[in-house]
Amino acid sequence: MARVLAALAVVALLVGFGWAATPALVPHEEEGTGEVCECGHVNEDEQQFSRRCMTPQPTFKESAQVEKALKAHRAAKGGPPGGGGGGGEPPGPSVTGGLINVHFHVITSTSGEGSLSAAQIGAQIDVLNAAFGTWGWSFTLASVDYTANNTWFNMGYGSGSERRAKAALRKGSADDLNIYTANLGGGLLGWATFPQNYAAKPSLDGVVLLYSSLPGGDAVPYNLGDTATHEVGHWMGLYHTFQGGCSETNDYVADTPAEQSPAYGCPVGRDTCSSPGLDPIHNFMDYTDDSCMDHFTAGQDARMDGMFSLYRSGK
Repeated sequence: MARVLAALAVVALLVGFGWAATPALVPHEEEGTGEVCECGHVNEDEQQFSRRCMTPQPTFKESAQVEKALKAHRAAKGGPPGGGGGGGEPPGPSVTGGLINVHFHVITSTSGEGSLSAAQIGAQIDVLNAAFGTWGWSFTLASVDYTANNTWFNMGYGSGSERRAKAALRKGSADDLNIYTANLGGGLLGWATFPQNYAAKPSLDGVVLLYSSLPGGDAVPYNLGDTATHEVGHWMGLYHTFQGGCSETNDYVADTPAEQSPAYGCPVGRDTCSSPGLDPIHNFMDYTDDSCMDHFTAGQDARMDGMFSLYRSGK
């Protein structure tokens, strides 16, 4: 008993000094967005990032509605079950790739912190094209603007600063990609909106990135530009590979093996579910290092096509 009490005392002391605890992030949830994904952490002692994405997980009800609409859309287009126009809506145009205009909004502090060069922005577009090009999607830089605003620069997920910045800066329609870079707090690397959210809140649509996650930034090991790839994947309709854990539906993509929890670093051979296949640690929708990520799957491509057709194309 004395040894047990002594051990508990040591643990309490460590927690008191913060050595045995991960810094907590208090998530913000706006009405109708569903659960917030609190992903990864920041080791404040070492000042290192772990991938943390605040893109909200859809609620069970929202997921069911999206899957029903996607199934109807695909059926209407003569494809396999899984496509558009649920609830009696007419199916939209069917796309299997295309050119996406990108409006890049660089938000800086009034002292210039967060400024990005034309070369960095161009390199980020190149990274997106390399990741999505295999599946017929390409991105072209349509516009770039710079805004010095200390409050917007330090925006948080779901904050008034985010809403005001997007309301002032967003360009285009549902099929235009708006990217905002800023100094996100709490170790966050970024977040995105899903295609199905556009109709209700078009002004919020887009992707928000930590400015130092772009190619050449200092958010090592997340400075090769694949935070944008990950978040644009959400914007195109993909969920995290670990959504749903080892459940049958998982991320609603059949060819991404089930994964119990997010993977960090590049843990080759990781296998957290009993179903066939190792964890998809090299997939852009996991949480591994940028250098570890290298692909989407055919199933993810089909989902992106369907989601873009249903919720973005021509909207």
